[in-house]
Amino acid sequence: MSINRVIISGNLTRDPELRSTASGLPVLGFGVAVNDRRRNQQTGEWEDYPNFIDCTMFGARGESLSKFLTKGAKVAIEGKLRWSQWERDGQKRSKIEVIVDELELMSNRGDSQGSQGGNYGGNYGGSYGQSAYSAPAAPTVDTDATVYDDDIPF
Repeated sequence: MSINRVIISGNLTRDPELRSTASGLPVLGFGVAVNDRRRNQQTGEWEDYPNFIDCTMFGARGESLSKFLTKGAKVAIEGKLRWSQWERDGQKRSKIEVIVDELELMSNRGDSQGSQGGNYGGNYGGSYGQSAYSAPAAPTVDTDATVYDDDIPF
């Protein structure tokens, strides 16, 4: 058995491009920049290194999303990896891209109101409005309980 699932979050590197297949199926293509942090060997400082990921979404969901996504928008994506290979000018080329199943629009760049957006696509029917997520309540702690430091094994 093998598993092919990927979850990424980052910012769109360009405005999405909406195309159609010969049969009329909408295809939305866009890029996402996802930062990786590494320590610089010369300075010892942590630095961000971007990874640029090509993403593709098929069908009516992609067509609908093309109206909401713009360069710089922060998104969270769930999908699967797909490798493709072709030849151009006698050179063999290949790439790995994410085939998007779920997309969460988290915020637009410069959005001062914080994270807002909705879940677009997948098996959940998709919602094109704002997310109605509320965080679970914090657990209650009995502040009257006595903690004995001698009982802690470390």
